[in-house]
Amino acid sequence: MKKLATFRFLGDLNDLLSSHRKDVDFPYSFQGNQSIKHLIESLGVPHTEVSRILINGKLVDFSYIVQDGDEVLVYPITAHSGESFMGLRDCPEGEIQFVLDNHLGRLAVYLRMLGFDTLYQNNYQDGELARVSNEQKRILLTRDRRLLMRNSVHYGYCIRSKIPRQQLVEVLRRYDLYSKIVPFRRCISCNGLLKPVNNCLLYTSP
Repeated sequence: MKKLATFRFLGDLNDLLSSHRKDVDFPYSFQGNQSIKHLIESLGVPHTEVSRILINGKLVDFSYIVQDGDEVLVYPITAHSGESFMGLRDCPEGEIQFVLDNHLGRLAVYLRMLGFDTLYQNNYQDGELARVSNEQKRILLTRDRRLLMRNSVHYGYCIRSKIPRQQLVEVLRRYDLYSKIVPFRRCISCNGLLKPVNNCLLYTSP
């Protein structure tokens, strides 16, 4: 038996929706017992993009089983929000660290240039990216939404732009990093920290 819920996504979550679902309330049909996480991701929005979920005006977590007639409001993560509810959080505590997928090599260079701990290899596989992100509590940056939908990925961001410099601005804004920039303290090739030696710079391996 089919069920029907009404969804609305706020803010930049609309970037990830099909055009007829942007900035409007829309009905969405489903069958069986479906979690809100599954339905949100079936619409193209990874769980890592979500800060809060209200259903019928009440806060719920990703395990909530959607009921026929539910009204769903989904909030994005925004800089300065510090949102954390029922495990929905944009980044781990402490120093922000990144791991990037194979298609973001230029962004990796820019982030290292600004001093951010950024892992990148052009032969990373999806499973390894998810594992590194999870085990090392690194924010996974990718344009692959399916990768961010893996249950093992807790912190991640779906890069919107295809232009590296715009990608950098996205990340700086998303994680409010402008005040944390320390340029030229990392090697842009290996991510190692640089240190001055006899008025020169040498790097230490990561």
